[in-house]
Amino acid sequence: MGIRCGIVGLPNVGKSTLFNAITASSQAAAENYPFCTIEPNTGVVAVPDSRLKILTKLIEPEKEVPTTIEFVDIAGLVKGAASGEGLGNQFLSHIRDVDAIAHVVRAFDDANVIHVDGSINPKRDIEIIEAELILKDLETLDKKQDAAQRKAKTGEGKARAEVDMYTRLRQQMVEGRLARYFPLANDDEKTWLREMHLLTAKPVLYVANTDEAGVVNGNAYIEAIKEIAKREDARVVSICAKIEMELAEVEESEREHFLHDLGLKEPGLNAVVREAYDLLGLQTYFTAGKTEVRAWTVRKGAKAPEAAGVIHTDFEKGFIRAEVMKYNDLVRLGNESAVKVAGLLRSEGKEYIVEDGDVMHFRFNV
Repeated sequence: MGIRCGIVGLPNVGKSTLFNAITASSQAAAENYPFCTIEPNTGVVAVPDSRLKILTKLIEPEKEVPTTIEFVDIAGLVKGAASGEGLGNQFLSHIRDVDAIAHVVRAFDDANVIHVDGSINPKRDIEIIEAELILKDLETLDKKQDAAQRKAKTGEGKARAEVDMYTRLRQQMVEGRLARYFPLANDDEKTWLREMHLLTAKPVLYVANTDEAGVVNGNAYIEAIKEIAKREDARVVSICAKIEMELAEVEESEREHFLHDLGLKEPGLNAVVREAYDLLGLQTYFTAGKTEVRAWTVRKGAKAPEAAGVIHTDFEKGFIRAEVMKYNDLVRLGNESAVKVAGLLRSEGKEYIVEDGDVMHFRFNV
């Protein structure tokens, strides 16, 4: 399943540096001036999961295949973007195509790195981006409301309820609250909201881009971002994009030593990727054999046939059953035969709800 997370923020806050580090590439320009990114760059990256490495060591397959998530580096937005400032309409359309948003917020002082508004203020920066997304969404909402009002005049079905929902949503957005916090009254409202594809309905992860001292000890800017996130029940990850870029260029064998010297347990980007993955309500299951050990992405709450369909649609159509082992059982006992002897290899039908870390084999008939 193709999962896309867009990296957004004001110009020159470290989005492209973060993207380069995430993808361990130099395909996104990272220069000290606004709007150095115009067309969105995309990169597919592995979701860090230590379980995959452990299964590979245990089974010794011919190859190891991680599950992935796609990151999109979207050009910086500025105040007035919704009305076209800074090529804003083009950039806003790029956001519409992603599943989740990683909102990069500057959380460090450096006189040599220009800030588009001349000072460091995370609260102001977040509000600028959110205001522009709201303004663009209001355009979409007004069109839907007008259409619903015309239907309501003809007495069509649920049109009046639809108009009422749009009215309440519009009031909330005018007050500065994003669509993702709108209280939905029923399944119809859930459907109407989803069909609008609003920018502010997308789940958001705040990425506090700080300096080396901030990533180890924190600072007032990071605390300000966390306070905003707490009110919104949102998530925050603190990283130093500059360090992450340097780390991406270090040989893999030397990375652990590099991190130790900085007082870090793992790259901050691991947390960004994992949080983005979890933010979308996703989980991982594994297939494991001598040909390959592979991680697969499936939504939380998915049943076994849906998980099978991630591999191939024929697996879902012709699903018979799934043979399921728990990751911990397989690692503890050492191999599939031992798991089976212990009575821990289960045969599950169409109603089985997949759990994170399940090791699965599917039986199907096409």
